[in-house]
Amino acid sequence: MKISKMNPRTDMINRLNIKTYETMKNLLLTCTLFAFVMIAVPQADAQTPAPKQSEPIALVGGTIHTLAGDVIENGTILFEDGKITAIGSNVNIPSGTRQQNVSGKHIYPGLIDSYSQMGITEIGAVNMTSDVNEQGIINPNVLAERAFHPASRHIPIARSAGILTVITTPGGGLISGQSSAMKTDGWAWDEMTLKSSTGLIVNWPFPSRSDYEDNIQTLRDAFADARSYMKARQAMRSGQAQRHDTDSRWEAMIPVFEGNVPVVVSANEVRQIQDAITWAEEEGVRLIILGGSDAHLVTDHLRSKNIPVIITSVQTSSNRDWESYDARYSLPAKLHEAGVTFAIAGGSSAAYAHRLPYEAGTAAAFGLDADTALRSLTTYPAAILGLDDYVGTLEVGKDASLLITTGNPIEYSTQIEQVYVQGRESDMMDAHRQFYELYREKLDQRNAER
Repeated sequence: MKISKMNPRTDMINRLNIKTYETMKNLLLTCTLFAFVMIAVPQADAQTPAPKQSEPIALVGGTIHTLAGDVIENGTILFEDGKITAIGSNVNIPSGTRQQNVSGKHIYPGLIDSYSQMGITEIGAVNMTSDVNEQGIINPNVLAERAFHPASRHIPIARSAGILTVITTPGGGLISGQSSAMKTDGWAWDEMTLKSSTGLIVNWPFPSRSDYEDNIQTLRDAFADARSYMKARQAMRSGQAQRHDTDSRWEAMIPVFEGNVPVVVSANEVRQIQDAITWAEEEGVRLIILGGSDAHLVTDHLRSKNIPVIITSVQTSSNRDWESYDARYSLPAKLHEAGVTFAIAGGSSAAYAHRLPYEAGTAAAFGLDADTALRSLTTYPAAILGLDDYVGTLEVGKDASLLITTGNPIEYSTQIEQVYVQGRESDMMDAHRQFYELYREKLDQRNAER
């Protein structure tokens, strides 16, 4: 039997057609999944931002945990135009103030998630909903707030869990960009930005890779170019040099050299942390360690250099066989005992940001006292990231970003009954509570039919 041979050109065309078909099919499936997720669950009032505070509000009779002084029993906190105006046990309440009786309840500062991808990623399986990584490996000019999506479904879920400030952080490359402190209520990214440029994000290379030294040199070269650019621009402005074109990448790094923006280095292993400290000293920049899994092994170094650590993912197991099962659970307690400044963050996943209080709760269950655990989500990250003029404690002049709860927010059984974000009163509805109400109604109907 004669077997006909296919023309090579025809074969190539067929292969291209098959590849194109597969690509289009995958794209169609992706778009279908995205559309299904967007319309299958009804859009609810949870996505509607609360209006700005229009009248003075006084919360009366609660136990106020200011975290700036003693606990105030049967206290009153008064706020107007989004700012705290009075706090104490004998507050003069002006006429026209809306009073809310919170007797038996507790009032705390809003929690801070100091490492998150909130607002820049939505659905992990749908690439078009993720805006975390930019092209290239050197992107210091990327500002996370510019890509922030205020209608993300994850925002109200985190807000209902007491997280009123998130540090939205870009990723990828050696220099990912700059993180931003974002409020979890508002209509648009600009009004939700509490503070731009809370840190320049550097992903320290892995020492085990063969290109480790090359990557370090690339990082050094980027900082050298940025510093040369800064000097050239300064000379131009002073009339000592000709016009020098603006470069947005190097322009964005000038506040780092001036000491106004810290460098947040993602580093977990001992060598990564030590090399990052040496590099930061050579560059003359302010350093924050992000991750810090091995930070307990270099506490003397960190304490002597006054370098804070943002611990990520306390609720996880060690990836080393020789470490104890509680190595990550007890890490905050070890750093606290050694005198190292730290904050606790969860993983970067926006979808799981609402678990942040339990990260600190786990640390409290493994050696860290409860007050310090709470501060690791409030006062400590506020101080580390330069937000303590706005949030972290309840004090006159600071933002009225606070929680009304049944107890300590890091306790699993605590219910957060109401939150205020700069005086905005949230309706406390979110996707999780929507589903709860939906299926509770289903259960009630089924029970009524029996």
